[in-house]
Amino acid sequence: MSLKLEEIKSLIKEAMPDAEITIQDIAGDENHYSATIKSKVFSGKSKIEQHKLVYKALKGKMGNELHALALNTMEI
Repeated sequence: MSLKLEEIKSLIKEAMPDAEITIQDIAGDENHYSATIKSKVFSGKSKIEQHKLVYKALKGKMGNELHALALNTMEI
């Protein structure tokens, strides 16, 4: 089972309402995505901490329903 692009965006928006999110299906298989996420939530956090916040927002779906997600995170 794969995770749809809009569902990924929705989960992130739920956790980070101010987020500006751009997601691309890089393999065309609804299983390998690239995301750019900008949010005030990332302010003062390392890239590792920022990525952990995104994974937390995905509620355990990363590695299960979502196989690959390349992240580019930045603060607004």
